[in-house]
Amino acid sequence: MSEARLSGLIGEIYDAALEPELWPKALGAVCGFVGGTQSNIFWQDVIGKSAKRFFEWGHDPHYTQLYMDTYARINPLFPAAYSFAVGEVFCQADLISFDELQGTRLYREWMMPQGYVDFIGCHLDKSGGSCIPLTVIRHERDGGVDEHALARMNLLVPHIRRAALIGNVIDLRTCEAAALADTLDGLAAAIVLVDGGCRITYANTSGQAMLDDGAILSGRGGRLAAREAEPDQALKEVFAAANDGDDAVGAKGVVVSMTAPDGRRYVAHVLPLTAGARRRAGRTYDAAAAVFVHEAALETPSMPDALAKAYRLTAMELRVLLGIVQVGGGPSVAAELGISETTVRSHLRHVYEKTGTNRQADLVKLVAAFESPWRCGEA
Repeated sequence: MSEARLSGLIGEIYDAALEPELWPKALGAVCGFVGGTQSNIFWQDVIGKSAKRFFEWGHDPHYTQLYMDTYARINPLFPAAYSFAVGEVFCQADLISFDELQGTRLYREWMMPQGYVDFIGCHLDKSGGSCIPLTVIRHERDGGVDEHALARMNLLVPHIRRAALIGNVIDLRTCEAAALADTLDGLAAAIVLVDGGCRITYANTSGQAMLDDGAILSGRGGRLAAREAEPDQALKEVFAAANDGDDAVGAKGVVVSMTAPDGRRYVAHVLPLTAGARRRAGRTYDAAAAVFVHEAALETPSMPDALAKAYRLTAMELRVLLGIVQVGGGPSVAAELGISETTVRSHLRHVYEKTGTNRQADLVKLVAAFESPWRCGEA
């Protein structure tokens, strides 16, 4: 793909931040660039074992619904996939061997009928026991994931993350780019438009209140500045890069973290306004970028993630451990995961060895000890 076409693809991704109906088209372009047959952004609850679809391209609605109704609950790639950091690219081989995958119901009943053989993914966001993965699925005709595909995915992920996070901040509201600022005053998030030199060209009501307060951001001399030195430098770098177009922004400041004097944490996301459909808004308000700032939500650690790291459990060992606790004995777990009872016993033996336990009752106690206290009041 030429530099001009790559720049156009990144522009499509950022336009989707403001117009959600553009996400399927953007995901199709991502598939074309990375190499894949289907791409989607969805929500997966690792603890409750449920899923919800957000945006898709190239999917078969029948199989998508099957995944949501049945296979999200028994997907052997979770919770192991949850252990990857936000923005870190991974593929199927990082979670489970293909031989082992072939023995699961997910492969036999969902992947194989569609001809799917591999995938590339990353988390756009995650909190507690849930995550929002982006995946590009490879068909037999695409072949397995290679270094070329991984490199291209890594190139796009910062832009997709930024667009997805901004879309979440504005609650996926659709707005005309030319009238961007006119639609922002009713939003709870603080929005400030700036040029490449940090000069403020517009602030919505929440943004102006934040500037007046000065605890997080200030607008002295008409220029936007963060109270803390490191976030301030990060924002300046993003604004300067935004002058040169979407692709110049790259991984700079996907998430800029800031802390108020009272200890409250805030995050800022920056959307370039110098390309794509957003260019009209940039010209209208003489702005290079829009800054979205909101208070960070409390994040609780994931029990499965903590367990896997503490005892160095493999993907299937963790899946069997949680199955024993949540479903019951070996036969039930084997039926749930779509693997043989012999395979379950083999994984369970390794779990006992790694955790220093020898009874299923001990495993139940072990998992209970890792449960977050924040979950105690949940229904």
